Amino acid sequence: MKIMCIGDVVSRTGREMLFRYIDDYRQNHGVDFVIANGENATHGRGLAYPAYNEITRAGVDALTLGNHAWGAKDVVQIMERKGNVIRPANFSSRCPGPGSLVMRTKSGARVGIINLIGRTFMPQQVDSPFDAADREIEKLKERTNIIIVDFHAEATSEKLAMFHYLDSRVSAVYGTHTHVQTADETVSASGTGYITDIGMTGPGDSVLGMDKTIITNRFLTELPQKFEVAVGNGQFCACIFEVDEETGKCAGVERLFLKE
Repeated sequence: MKIMCIGDVVSRTGREMLFRYIDDYRQNHGVDFVIANGENATHGRGLAYPAYNEITRAGVDALTLGNHAWGAKDVVQIMERKGNVIRPANFSSRCPGPGSLVMRTKSGARVGIINLIGRTFMPQQVDSPFDAADREIEKLKERTNIIIVDFHAEATSEKLAMFHYLDSRVSAVYGTHTHVQTADETVSASGTGYITDIGMTGPGDSVLGMDKTIITNRFLTELPQKFEVAVGNGQFCACIFEVDEETGKCAGVERLFLKE
């Protein structure tokens, strides 16, 4: 089966990119299941109901979050009612929502998804993502061999360490958060797919999805600036992991960077 994982979806431009590409890849490239990171989907910060509804209509089956998980108050209700949105599993156990889930594809295969967040150069005080991964994998392995991990982290070293730590135990590990796609997609000898960061799906002519003039002025003046989401042509960043339904091993990975 083919599982498409989409990098951080930023604002309306990012949501529009989903409508342009997901259906084509389902119909013409055999994609069976789609996961997207939705923490920036609403005006660049958070996931509110209108953005959630658009994203799922576009064909996304499950959504992960990150450091902006609580950026829109709707997200708690969405997690409680919809059953296809997860937040980082190493957030406090007192936080609402699950850190992992299992969903079925149209063919009936079970896909397990884990969301983690890094600790290096990240603002939140969170539990160890490595310990959380152990806990969630043990839970999901009772139901499926297919496990996909979105590691929302800043440091490439932390992401690579997570890949090596989880190698052979999960189907794929991919990074989100930096909004810049890396060109290091690989499949290990043990059958775990990996990429350090999938990149951003959103405004292409921008600084990480934000208005480039505002961000540049912040660096030039060192004065506080109110960030605004960029407008204009979009880009679509994703990876397609080909996974064996029986063993859960990854057989191939295709990196996508489609810029308009």
